[in-house]
Amino acid sequence: MSQNTVMSSNNRLQNVKHFDKILIANRGEIACRVIATARKLGIKTVAVYSDADYQALHKTLADEAYYIGSSPAQESYLRTDKLIEVAQQSGAQAVHPGYGFLSENAEFAQACHEAGIHFIGPGHEAIRAMGSKSEAKALMEKASVPICPGYHGDDQSDETLTLEAERIGYPLMVKAALGGGGKGMRIIEHAEQLQEGLQAARREARKSFGDDHLLLESYISRPRHVEVQIFFDRHNAGVYLFDRDCSLQRRHQKVIEEAPAPNLPDSMRKSMGEAAVAAGKAIQYRGAGTVEFLVDGERFYFMEMNTRLQVEHPVTEAITRQDLVEWQLAIAAGAPLPLSQEQLQCHGHALEARIYAESPDHDFLPSSGKIMDLQWPQAKNYVRIDTGVQQGDHISSNYDPMLAKLVVWAESREAAIDKMSQALSDYQQAGLSDNRDFLLHLVNEPAFRKAELSTHFIDQYPPTELTPDQIRIALVTAGLLQYDRLSYYGTLPAAPFFSQVTLFYDGKQHTLKINQSRSGYDIQLPDGECFAQIESIEWEADRLTGNLIIGQQTFRYRAVYLPDSKLKLFFPSFSIELDLSGQCLAAHDGSEAMSAPMNGTVCSVMVSEGQQVKAGTALLVMEAMKMEHTINAPCDGIIESVFYQAGDRVDAGSSLMAYKEESDNAA
Repeated sequence: MSQNTVMSSNNRLQNVKHFDKILIANRGEIACRVIATARKLGIKTVAVYSDADYQALHKTLADEAYYIGSSPAQESYLRTDKLIEVAQQSGAQAVHPGYGFLSENAEFAQACHEAGIHFIGPGHEAIRAMGSKSEAKALMEKASVPICPGYHGDDQSDETLTLEAERIGYPLMVKAALGGGGKGMRIIEHAEQLQEGLQAARREARKSFGDDHLLLESYISRPRHVEVQIFFDRHNAGVYLFDRDCSLQRRHQKVIEEAPAPNLPDSMRKSMGEAAVAAGKAIQYRGAGTVEFLVDGERFYFMEMNTRLQVEHPVTEAITRQDLVEWQLAIAAGAPLPLSQEQLQCHGHALEARIYAESPDHDFLPSSGKIMDLQWPQAKNYVRIDTGVQQGDHISSNYDPMLAKLVVWAESREAAIDKMSQALSDYQQAGLSDNRDFLLHLVNEPAFRKAELSTHFIDQYPPTELTPDQIRIALVTAGLLQYDRLSYYGTLPAAPFFSQVTLFYDGKQHTLKINQSRSGYDIQLPDGECFAQIESIEWEADRLTGNLIIGQQTFRYRAVYLPDSKLKLFFPSFSIELDLSGQCLAAHDGSEAMSAPMNGTVCSVMVSEGQQVKAGTALLVMEAMKMEHTINAPCDGIIESVFYQAGDRVDAGSSLMAYKEESDNAA
């Protein structure tokens, strides 16, 4: 992990007495992040790990590591008793919870306190106060913090929620009262969707947070998501460290964040900061926290408060030149705030892009598997990489699919966007699906550069398919590389005869006829002809880089050969995986819809064998990484067989049920 832009110690923190040893009750990127600052301060670190993380980077970086259970989080990272036991056994004086898992669990914070272990975060009372979104909104209303119209009451009956929904009006948002990350959240456009939305949100909330309490809010059609970083010490002194825009989200989870939030009036920025500090004072907060607002024009409403360090904290570190984890450690040890509000300054602009193991082309479904090849951008000139993975790691479906965060800083927003575009282009991973190309698409979208931001941005500018020109460039590159490999092994005829190379992309066969001359290659493709050259090939094991020249254009590429005759090609603005095997697996229309789109668990099966269904009918619900995905009928037909039941684990690609189309039945 590179932390080259985590700032050096603040002068006022240099003489603070820190803990000697801390336990990090987390994994992956945030565990590595905390270890980086602890090491800088001379603090020993204790890591914990599950079966899936036996060879994980955070385990390797820590001074000590303890096994805490099997891969599912409920049997390892969510085991309060085990974590307390390890802290006591290792002699750790404090526990840093990171984010996710138990970071906002009041019972865990209280258990640490009762065991005589410092919890690096707010007191359990503050966590409990903000842990329920409904209770939090009531507290904020008393503290004169603006809140969005809605229902936050204890009566959770369908009758009451239906009446309250009618009072609020549609569209509205159903939310889990506890937790975050977009889990247990549904947008309800009209009354007919309410009951199904309530049931789905309750299910997801129960699984993710152990509580199915819901709240309702008026739905703002085009809001921005702007949040304010706050810090409080033990003396109830508080400051805000400016703001961040987190509007670019999919599945209600952030993918690109930036600081400061662009295009906010100075008066509004100041009012939001002061409202965030007022929120902290209302609950006698301590440590790092984030107050999230929905912004509608020049109005803003309290949404929720996260009682922990946020995933996107590096952009705040970049613009303030402060190490927020160092602040956390110092304040937990009893130090006052390092800086006053007047001393804090905002410098330049920072962006963060979250790289996820997921498939943007398939509704952002998470992917799992082995990282076969991994190349990071150079971590210098204010480019920062926060990660907990390395080449050879297996990404498990048990945990959040985030692989890394790329963070950049520059003097201006425009320069920061340019730097982020280059950093994303330089990042290359082969072995499983990720969202690299989609992030490139977002940061280069003209509307993003103009800061035309809302939480619907990704709906407006969704993932795009490769263009015919991009596919053509990839086919020519792959065809020539395959031609050279076959020539090397003597399986192609000598010139001047044409040689035929067959490739497969997206289930379709592409045949190229190639003839080599002294100056290059004449190539016949299914849609035309071209003359191409390949130069500057550099080999490294099963990886090579070079330039493809077609006409007057030069395309820089990097190629990685993978198992099962696969080839992954990286170009500056896109990547593509092709099949070199010469075999094509045919599938009838609709077959993909009846297969598992991801590794996961069957939550519920809504149909039975012999049942006749209409197109779009919900057939089965799967869950992976605490997110639900519904499998719908692709067309009218009859369920012939159901192969899985609720609770069964399913691998991606497995047939879920046999389905007979109505047209086949009629025949």
